Amino acid sequence: WLKLKLTFCVCRRRSKRSQTSLFFTMSNDWLGMHDNATAFLYTRGIKRQLSEAPMPFPKRSCKHLLTMGDLSKPEVIDIMRVALAMKASRKIFTETGYDRFSDTLKGYSLLTLFEKPSLRTRISLEVGMHQLGGQAIFYSIGDSPLGIKESIEDTGKVLSRMCQGITARVNSRKSVRNLASVSTIPVINALDDYGHPMQMLADLLTIVEKKGTCEGFKMAYFGDLENNVTYDLMRTACLMGYQLNLAGVGDIEEEVWNECKALSVEGKGKVEIFKTAQEAVKGVDVIYCDSWMSYGIAKDEEDLRKKMFMPFQVDAKLLALAAKDCIFMNCLPAARGSEQTAEVIDGPQSVVFDQAENRLHAQKALLVHLLAPRRFAQLVSVGDLPEQTKK
Repeated sequence: WLKLKLTFCVCRRRSKRSQTSLFFTMSNDWLGMHDNATAFLYTRGIKRQLSEAPMPFPKRSCKHLLTMGDLSKPEVIDIMRVALAMKASRKIFTETGYDRFSDTLKGYSLLTLFEKPSLRTRISLEVGMHQLGGQAIFYSIGDSPLGIKESIEDTGKVLSRMCQGITARVNSRKSVRNLASVSTIPVINALDDYGHPMQMLADLLTIVEKKGTCEGFKMAYFGDLENNVTYDLMRTACLMGYQLNLAGVGDIEEEVWNECKALSVEGKGKVEIFKTAQEAVKGVDVIYCDSWMSYGIAKDEEDLRKKMFMPFQVDAKLLALAAKDCIFMNCLPAARGSEQTAEVIDGPQSVVFDQAENRLHAQKALLVHLLAPRRFAQLVSVGDLPEQTKK
């Protein structure tokens, strides 16, 4: 079996990697049938490599994820493949009591820093680490802000010696960037004012499940253009190679446009702004909305914002202008009667709850990718089955 596995690895390195939806056809995917998850290795007497075990004094360089621009397209595709396998494994867990990824991050600790309120982010991280065999530790920095009682540098050094990763959901990009600059363990942006990469991976996983691909489609986004979700949707489109039509209110930061221009050189994606929702929605495969009332919006501003964004509300009439098999997405929380009508979000084309669930599965794959990169490489290194055995 090991000889066969090595043959697959060599063949995969020699061949040019495909960027098509073949990666997402689980019935033809070697990862979907066999794996190098920790439990799988243990059952065959293969010991975990010591270099992969949690280390209290990390010496290896690490990768941070602050925006979607920190990932490459091949990395995203691998994360999607592993996320699909993890989701499939959990689907049968309640019947079999077995999840082949349950020991993948055994002994790992993830510190989750929260400055802003959270439901989906906190629960998905805590449940995800538990399902992978590790633990997530909640810490509120709303009451004890970073850099006040001690320097960011000292905090980063201490946390790097106790945990294997950090997520931070904060108000400002400055906080998470400062922490990443001094940490020797991966720092993951769980939301700031400049990006929301964990949400983007969940979104892509949902699109892969519904459309069979993560490239070549058209998406329209409506609402607040000057926010973290919009910025990372733009980066994701340019990185993965699909078209994003924007219609709404707000000024997009120049630096975001510069990042998108750089990402689109290889990714071939495109972002375009339209004056009206009707122009932007024509023929699109995906419609995406975000809350008009982000955390921190003053009560006395809500009526003004609602009036300002109402021309971009997604209703049944607007949805009818999209492709017939168009799906509707909202990263939640959603307000019926604001960014979309109840008829749309509760209708047959809505996938918002699949999208919410996929926060769990996409983040689990991401955590293994960043916290245990060698383990992650083992999960995907076996490559695809030879053509003659795919039948």
